[in-house]
Amino acid sequence: MSKIVEIKLDNAAYGGESIGRLPDGRAVFVPFGIPGETVRIKIVVDKKKFARGELLEVLESSPSRVSARCPHYLECGGCHYQHIAYEQQLLIKQKVLRDQLERIGRLAQPPIESVVPSPNHFNYRNQVKFQINRSGKLGFVRANKQGVLEITECHLPELALTSIFHLLEIDPDSRLSGLGLRLGIEDDVLVTLESKYRFDAEFDIQTLPVSVVHISPELTEVLAGSEYTVVQVKDRQFRVSAGSFFQVNSALAEQMLDRIESALPAEPGLVLELYSGVGLFSAFIASRTGKLVSIEASESAADDFEYNLDEFNNVDLYLGPVEDILPDLYLKPDVVLADPPRTGLHKRAVEYLISVKPKSLIYISCDPSTLARDSKLLTEAGYNAQEFIPFDFFPQTYHIETLSIWKT
Repeated sequence: MSKIVEIKLDNAAYGGESIGRLPDGRAVFVPFGIPGETVRIKIVVDKKKFARGELLEVLESSPSRVSARCPHYLECGGCHYQHIAYEQQLLIKQKVLRDQLERIGRLAQPPIESVVPSPNHFNYRNQVKFQINRSGKLGFVRANKQGVLEITECHLPELALTSIFHLLEIDPDSRLSGLGLRLGIEDDVLVTLESKYRFDAEFDIQTLPVSVVHISPELTEVLAGSEYTVVQVKDRQFRVSAGSFFQVNSALAEQMLDRIESALPAEPGLVLELYSGVGLFSAFIASRTGKLVSIEASESAADDFEYNLDEFNNVDLYLGPVEDILPDLYLKPDVVLADPPRTGLHKRAVEYLISVKPKSLIYISCDPSTLARDSKLLTEAGYNAQEFIPFDFFPQTYHIETLSIWKT
């Protein structure tokens, strides 16, 4: 029989949960709570050093508790903070970032700025990826990780995307595993179908004016329209193909670009960019620097990069994993800009940064735990953290994007 207890939640954990203490002193992690609340929970995971609880009742509610907008909230695993007022979400994310940098990164009083808020708290995503259940219905992985929850509405994508996703019909026998939507200029929509197999089923777009691309390990196949869409950030347009990554919150990407440009030295000389993607940051840096050398592992993103930066003669692009390219690069960059995936900087990338020690390092992180890990290594190697600037690219979720500036 599951144990039911009453506890007070006193902190926030990275991952969207709140933390309380059981009578025996163990930490218990509870989703959908708010620090400061007294709650009744059911213990669902009982380990020697910690436990996890299911929220049954809020006995003393936080003044920051609000009603969730989405009817799927609590069941859907896509959002984690819809029950929290937006201003409090920002404070929680700043504290989580600080906790990670202090606990994992061993940084004393890290210079963290206030979280830069998203102009839009809902309907901010220019792209979204759905899972497909056995009935061919679109959805997201459930909050309890048990299967795919079919959804009828979602309040995170931009309105032009929310108006069409429920119109798409998927053949249950098509063996598709995922479906992505990306919004371009003039409400152009690119639909990406993903599977392990070649696509040989019908896909009904109901005469919708969309492009459709199927991606499998064998090939990328255009089923309708174009293989890419065009996204605009500031005054520049970027070609973004179906298989390429791009920042999901265009409005905040512009603000981050402003901070990156202000962090560059007056005459940056040689800039080395790691994990360059389609060239979003590169395009704004290239005109400021004497030479830009970029590395990108995705062939799709590299093709887009070359198209998007075709006007520049001072840019070199290397295709391949950062950890494979760096050992053969004999460069002494003045500035390094890195935008790695959630796993953080590869070990060889850290070793390279330690060996060349550029005057400035601009590190964009989408995971505070791996940022904290890498910050510890950089600090031990003589780098000094100038500032950590968190951006709320993902309102209503626990995710945090952080721009950090380092000097040697």
